[in-house]
This record gives sequence, C-alpha cells and structure tokens, in this order.
Amino acid sequence: MTEISIREILSILPHRYPFLLIDRVTSCVPFKSITALKNVTVTEPFFQGHFPGKPIMPGVLILEAMAQATGLLAFHSDNARSQNGNSQNGNMYYLVGIDKARFKRPVEPGDQLIISANLQRRIRNIYKFDAVAQVAEQVVAVAEFMTTQMDGEA
Repeated sequence: MTEISIREILSILPHRYPFLLIDRVTSCVPFKSITALKNVTVTEPFFQGHFPGKPIMPGVLILEAMAQATGLLAFHSDNARSQNGNSQNGNMYYLVGIDKARFKRPVEPGDQLIISANLQRRIRNIYKFDAVAQVAEQVVAVAEFMTTQMDGEA
C-alpha cells in the first residue's frame, strides 16, 4: 500500500489549478485499488457561479476527480508491471468512458471528498474501474470509468 504526495501527483497528472482535483492519495495498491482525497474549499472558482447563495460542487467535477484517481491507479499499475518503475515514461492516461454515474447528495464548501476506486479488469491498454465518492462516510457519487494509456506524443 502506497501513499502518494501532491508532488508525485503533479509529476503524473498533467492537470493544474483549477483542474487538478486530487490533493493526496492515502492508499494505492497497483492492479487493485486507490483511495484519494480532495479538500473542497469555498475559494474554489466554480463556487462563484454554482450556485450563488447555495454553493455546491458541480457533478461533472466530482466525476473528474474520480477519473483523475483512476488515472493515478492505472499509472501505478503500469509502473508496477514494468521493470524500472519509471514515472517519467511519457505516457498519458485518458478517460474513454463513464457509465452508471449517479449522484446521491451535494458536495459543499468545507467537505472532504474521499474517492475510492477498484480495478475491475484490464484488457490490453483499457482499464475499467468502479468508483465511489464519499463525504463523512456518506456516498455522494458512484460511477464506472474506463481509462486508456496512450503515448504522450498523441
């Protein structure tokens, strides 16, 4: 089980503010599971317009945070498979599908979004994951994701 710091996350994911939506990974078991967190603060730029007077995190951004977590798990799984574990392999992980997305309750400023994803299967370079986002042990969103690895030059 591996923890992943924000510095390592920045070396893996191409996202930057305001679209980097993972603050820390508390556990990552290659080919199995990942648990990541996003601290949701009132200063997030999307709260200005979503919605004034009743700020809630847009569902599409909750899904994006979940997708970023699955990309990190795919990356660490591929590196565990390789001999050198080189994190600068030049490959990118792209979201290629979202299925069965459901939202259970709003995410508000001050919440800590805990994302758990489990690898269901890997066929060639396509990974399929089940993911759940929670706040205070209450499910806020669930979805299935498909991610693929592509050459960073594509």
